[in-house]
Amino acid sequence: MKQKVADPKTRILETATRLFYTQGYNATGINQIIKEAEVARASLYMHYQSKEELCIAFLNFRHKYWFDALMKFTEELTDPEEKLMAAFDFLISMNDQEDFRGCAFMNILSEISPADQTIYTIIQHHKQNLRDYLAGIFPEQGQLLKDHIYLLFESSMLESHLYRDQWPVIQSKKIIKTLL
Repeated sequence: MKQKVADPKTRILETATRLFYTQGYNATGINQIIKEAEVARASLYMHYQSKEELCIAFLNFRHKYWFDALMKFTEELTDPEEKLMAAFDFLISMNDQEDFRGCAFMNILSEISPADQTIYTIIQHHKQNLRDYLAGIFPEQGQLLKDHIYLLFESSMLESHLYRDQWPVIQSKKIIKTLL
């Protein structure tokens, strides 16, 4: 008999996280989550009252996971330019680890309607945290340069997802070096 490795709530979130990220939010049904998490329907709804609530839990989990990984990847660097280049190297690493799946937040954004205001707010919060992190690397620089860096970072994620290639990240690093 197959042994379940975690409590039902954890299995539900882990399963939804994997499925939402790999096959998409709209393509993932509640029945599939229940089946793959090996939980009863009542158990799922006891922990998450709706698919939207499960998506919110996924995005909050992903936010913590992603930022923890980014911080770990860059924490030992003190030189601002090296730290920024390492942040872009983090994208390369994530592309390799996650098979160019791109930004989980932008993937969800492309699937929801404007009526999903809670999810929009979570995505905006995640992106603002990223903007703040990148801006904090060069606190003395002007807002225009900080915006350039953020937009290059974002477009690198999107384009590397689209082309399933590292070239957008590598090119963005080269562009940033000319701006610094």
